[in-house]
Amino acid sequence: MTILVFGKTGQVAQELAVHDGVKCLDRMAADLTHPAACAAAIRATMPQAVINAAAYTAVDRAEEEEALATVINGDAPTAMAQECTALGIPFVSISTDYAFDGSGEASWKPGDPTGPLGAYGRSKLAGEQGIARVGGAYGILRTSWVVSAHGNNFVKTMRRLGVERDQLSIVADQIGGPTPARDIAAACLSMAQQLTEDADKAGIYHFSGAPDVSWAGFARAIFGELETDCDVTDIPSSQYPTPARRPLNSRLDCSSLETSFGITRPDWRQGLSDILRELEDAS
Repeated sequence: MTILVFGKTGQVAQELAVHDGVKCLDRMAADLTHPAACAAAIRATMPQAVINAAAYTAVDRAEEEEALATVINGDAPTAMAQECTALGIPFVSISTDYAFDGSGEASWKPGDPTGPLGAYGRSKLAGEQGIARVGGAYGILRTSWVVSAHGNNFVKTMRRLGVERDQLSIVADQIGGPTPARDIAAACLSMAQQLTEDADKAGIYHFSGAPDVSWAGFARAIFGELETDCDVTDIPSSQYPTPARRPLNSRLDCSSLETSFGITRPDWRQGLSDILRELEDAS
């Protein structure tokens, strides 16, 4: 099965790239600021499925660049979906917990009302809505707190700061599921394959690591794995202001993904061990 992936340097794209039959496109090959170019890249490749693992992910900068973020996260995936539907092939696109307002403590279900707090969330939601309007054999996979041995992410930051500092103040009122990029890649591939066989599985799904934890709790787990002497002090989000508001509740109900695709939530603790081992081997 030949799968075309938009994205090459991102965390999930790099995990997808190691699989046979996957062709990853970088920005030179497909500029997401020009949606028509994305559709043309699909036509030129004629794959059996497409996965969109590329996005505008600068959450804070998006507050000043919402129009650009919306083209990349909204218009480009919609154009991809249109081309995939025209060709009769599955399209899987990665989305985010930022589609919700983060209220309450219950895990968000795919059909719950959305309410993004900022520009990044609005831009990703625009992509979801565009893909759903197009229809076809699509799968939107909302995920959260992506981590890996690649790129910039919380695990790599804590690994560095844990050596440099004796104490860190970490937000403790944001709760979610850290999700290894390797598991997201595997989920996307499985969804693409199954959508090829059964387009009735089309829809929006959730996927995040288990168990749910705060950023502060996640930091403690990282330092515990590293056997690093760095104390973590819990602080509220109000003491760590950012240009864009983050959802406090990023818990995701992933049960429909398991029911429809047989994909279960990964244990992020095992994923964390694998990531730290990979970083150690590379150092």
